[in-house]
Amino acid sequence: MTSIERVNSLLNRQKLDRVPFFPFSLGFSAKNVGYPVGSVYSEPVRSFDAQLWTQQMYGHDQYPFFGSAVYGTSEFGGEVEFPIGDSIQSPRSVRYPVQSLKDIDKLRLLDPQAAGNLPKALEFSKMQESHGGLISLVVGGVFTTAGNICDIRNLCMWIAREPETVHRVVQLAADHILSAARLWVKIFGTQRLLVQIWEPTAANSIISPRTFEEFVLPYQQKLHQEILGLSVKHILCHICGEQNKNLPLWSQVPMGDPGIVSLGQQVSIADGIKYFGEKNIIAGNLDTSLIANAAANEVYEAAKKCILAGKDAPSGYILMTACETPSSTPPYNFYMLTKAINDFGFYD
Repeated sequence: MTSIERVNSLLNRQKLDRVPFFPFSLGFSAKNVGYPVGSVYSEPVRSFDAQLWTQQMYGHDQYPFFGSAVYGTSEFGGEVEFPIGDSIQSPRSVRYPVQSLKDIDKLRLLDPQAAGNLPKALEFSKMQESHGGLISLVVGGVFTTAGNICDIRNLCMWIAREPETVHRVVQLAADHILSAARLWVKIFGTQRLLVQIWEPTAANSIISPRTFEEFVLPYQQKLHQEILGLSVKHILCHICGEQNKNLPLWSQVPMGDPGIVSLGQQVSIADGIKYFGEKNIIAGNLDTSLIANAAANEVYEAAKKCILAGKDAPSGYILMTACETPSSTPPYNFYMLTKAINDFGFYD
């Protein structure tokens, strides 16, 4: 199978030749082809080319996509810094739209065609459309987006002191994400559309399950329902970080038919299958620190372990890194992931 055939078969619950491999490689792809790391987040043409060429070189299955974990900052009028050199490996927020409570009254939903990095994302999706693969919209989850509007430290402080304010910001984040999804559906339709929602800030290292249940679950649940109500078939939800105590709550959030649930290394593939596997494809959960820093044979064994743990998941499995593959990953370590897929990922 080609990569496109393999992924389409997975999304249509059809038989595969082997487990697909999504390496979540943005900065690594840029370095791999000699581009500045920052270009993969800020220059659609270079980003698309770097990812496509890296896919062709290593034979993985993830079609190029465009986004970052700081979604929401520039989309509400703040400022983002893109990586320069090797000291910073991913974009970061340098000025949040909300500095204090009084700034919240100034927040407005911007036209998604002109908001932050979305015009560049739109340009990227037009390249996806012309090349025949999946068309992706990459956004933050409601709490991550709210944390990128306010700075997560302020958001967490206001949960105790100004809970209604937090509800207001989270709702605004959800409204914005839905407006972006509507725009993508209007322009590209739904046949090839994959909405990617990244939610690292709801991790239990930041908020409790009780906080998740009040400030995340109802908004995330409604948002997914509304996106799927647009006839979007699949949502890839990246549940990043330590979220084990949130899993029973996440399991109440619809992801599509099937959805894709991507796990951090802190959540076992077995637990992912337990909570999501009947309805959703499971993706994960290769430790990115190990990929970047361990010996090649250790990377190979870790990938093997993931493949064997997830290969027979009821709705399918994707070998995927737990978060973005670090740009500092040795090329041979990256190759060992492909080798593990070829050695252990094929179905009889």
